Amino acid sequence: MAKWFETVAEAQRRAKRRLPGPVYSSLLAGSEKGVTYDDNLDAFSQLEFAPRIAELSAERDQSTSVMGVDISLPVIISPTGVQAVHPEGEVAVARAAANRGTAMGLSSFASRSVEDVIAANPNTFFQVYWTGSREVIEQRLERARAAGAKGLILTLDWTFSYGRDWGSPKIPERLSLKTAIEFAPMALSRPAWLLSFAKSLSLPDLTTPNLTPPGGTAPTFFGAYGEWMQTAPPSWKDIAWLAEKWGGPLMVKGVSRVDDAKKAVDSGATALSVSNHGGNNLDTTPAAIRYLPSVAQAVGDKVDVVLDGGIRRGGDVVKALALGAKAVMIGRAYLWGLATNGQGGVENVLDLMRGGIDSALLGLGKSSVKELSMDDVHIPDGFLRSF
Repeated sequence: MAKWFETVAEAQRRAKRRLPGPVYSSLLAGSEKGVTYDDNLDAFSQLEFAPRIAELSAERDQSTSVMGVDISLPVIISPTGVQAVHPEGEVAVARAAANRGTAMGLSSFASRSVEDVIAANPNTFFQVYWTGSREVIEQRLERARAAGAKGLILTLDWTFSYGRDWGSPKIPERLSLKTAIEFAPMALSRPAWLLSFAKSLSLPDLTTPNLTPPGGTAPTFFGAYGEWMQTAPPSWKDIAWLAEKWGGPLMVKGVSRVDDAKKAVDSGATALSVSNHGGNNLDTTPAAIRYLPSVAQAVGDKVDVVLDGGIRRGGDVVKALALGAKAVMIGRAYLWGLATNGQGGVENVLDLMRGGIDSALLGLGKSSVKELSMDDVHIPDGFLRSF
């Protein structure tokens, strides 16, 4: 089978064939009935282009900047947790992003350290949840700063919705002899995935090294998750405290409401991510693209606004930029690429995004992503939401 794939949908199909069932299901995720997950995808199909046929631009510029980092296309790697789909995990993703001239968002729940990832891609934003005490959070910020992180992403869109109508994947807390035997049939049914780890002389890492306490050991993913669940949610004063302690570019991720957007800016955010956590948060929240314009218009040029949710092709990126985003973040799309072909698969996904953006800009008669506006997309009646 050829390693190159021509769409993200094909990468997803190959990932499903390659990965053990629970691993693939953990990427698909979603919550409750999956209404938000579906709407994130369906909403882009409801937005329409009206292409031009003459006086089109022969050259088209996709470059922009987010949180002070120049990127060659308006697509950033969104932070995602433990990446057991490939032995190199986040390091392979970081290299791919660097090779394609874009920034990497690294989850604090990642399977590779912030030091290793920044060595592979200096343009890395470190992502944190509000978990643990202020003292513990500050220690994590200082580690990210010392490693050279260019910015911080504070993810706030999570309500611990865990029930899924189609069932949640069974994932072990740690790999032991007992769990290895229990999960062996599933792993053996996907020999290519198993062989990739065998060649690397490693097992999928289910710990979170970026949450390692000073002098301690890395907690398991579920151990870190437990700390998060037991930490009281932050107040706006807490967020302002974090912004002050960090003292650099800060993205608040998970914004859907206009009042929250304004409060985030007042609390020190320099960027906002309009997001519903990829449909993994409170179900029946509308697609993020539906409320992007209201948030973008509310904060104006005060901060960088990005969209995260449902991006599967370059045309989706262009629609998001037309509705007010400066860039987008992708999650599942690059994870499917990583699962399919490691670093090369992630590069493949980014190349597909770049090609699709270029095609859309050509059709719309634009010479730059900076020229896009709501006039370039037909928005059907009843499409938009504003909270």
